Amino acid sequence: MGMSRSPAEIRRSVEATRNDLTYSLNDLQGKVRELTNWRRQLAENQRTAVIAAAAAGFLIGGGVAATFSLFRRRR
Repeated sequence: MGMSRSPAEIRRSVEATRNDLTYSLNDLQGKVRELTNWRRQLAENQRTAVIAAAAAGFLIGGGVAATFSLFRRRR
């Protein structure tokens, strides 16, 4: 615990930490960019996206048709 470092050692340590942080930040930015690239995600999962869009359209269309059917019955 009584070990003290010289100013030069502290500077080297700070510089090494700064370099590590720069590398980590660049790596994180690349990962975020990759994960938020929706065009690439869509291209890689095109079949699943088409199936999901068709299912959503079917459900929404059925809901709209059911709503109009209810309004027609009330008249």
